[in-house]
Amino acid sequence: MTPEQLITFAAVAEHRNISRAALALHLSQPAVSGQLRLLQEEFGEPLYLRDGRGVRLTPTGEQLAAYAARLRDTWRDAQTFRDALRGLERGTLRIGASTTPASYRLPYLVAAFHRRYPDVKLETASGNTSDVVAMLGQIDIALVEGPVGEQLPADTAVHPWHEDEIVAIAPRGHALIQQLGESAGDAANEVANESALRCALNAFGDWPLVLREDGSGVRQLVERAFARAAVPMRVALEIAGVEGVKEAVRAGMGIGFVSAMSMRHEDGALRQIRIGPEPLARRFSILVPHAGAASRVAQRFLELCLLDTPDDGSAASRFPP
Repeated sequence: MTPEQLITFAAVAEHRNISRAALALHLSQPAVSGQLRLLQEEFGEPLYLRDGRGVRLTPTGEQLAAYAARLRDTWRDAQTFRDALRGLERGTLRIGASTTPASYRLPYLVAAFHRRYPDVKLETASGNTSDVVAMLGQIDIALVEGPVGEQLPADTAVHPWHEDEIVAIAPRGHALIQQLGESAGDAANEVANESALRCALNAFGDWPLVLREDGSGVRQLVERAFARAAVPMRVALEIAGVEGVKEAVRAGMGIGFVSAMSMRHEDGALRQIRIGPEPLARRFSILVPHAGAASRVAQRFLELCLLDTPDDGSAASRFPP
């Protein structure tokens, strides 16, 4: 029996799912399964049973999970203590980020942090908001979008960050774009001003929609908005990731919903439609697990994030070496 096997078992016990545990530990699923097999051989009896898509601990497994969790926490505290003693000359910063901040803000932040602290090893992991919240036991800081829910570890600090607008997107030649162009009085020129395209949610009830996967912060916000407005949703496709939504919209599958931030570098094939009269917006948050014992590298990265203010995307220029 090794500490690594027990730490792996603690993650499986926490997530009740081998795939999610592997994601949180940054290991392959076969590697996790192999460690579990060796641990079970040590005890000579099953520690868990398959239960649908997840696992269910046996009575022996429940008892072992308590010991494994204490070992994992002690191991993590020792790593935090070590990194604090090393200061910012060395150490590792493990960053989790949900899809939108991972794609459109994290690269700038990581580049700026690396310029300041080149000897700190940076590890990143991404997923939708639910995935990242599930990783909190294995990362130092997280950037997430939308509501974080009430299932956070008790010692997690939540820092409100940016406000982000959600917009509808459609191909430039879409009939709804033409209708909005005509209503703006510039149908012949396809409405040069992007902000002129705005419509209420009920205008989307007649069109097929492309939504993000379950667990997405954007999807949760859009579904709640449609429910409040009592507008039916004609979902034509569910697809993972921001770029998946954009490609599906380009392919003509329907109208999609994405962060306005993700449209900064579009080539013009897609048009944004602002949802009105009130913008559909959500807040990004920064989560710091084990906030009472956060490493100095995590604290410095948090400070850097809080300096980052919304703009036209030239984030790198705001963080000089």
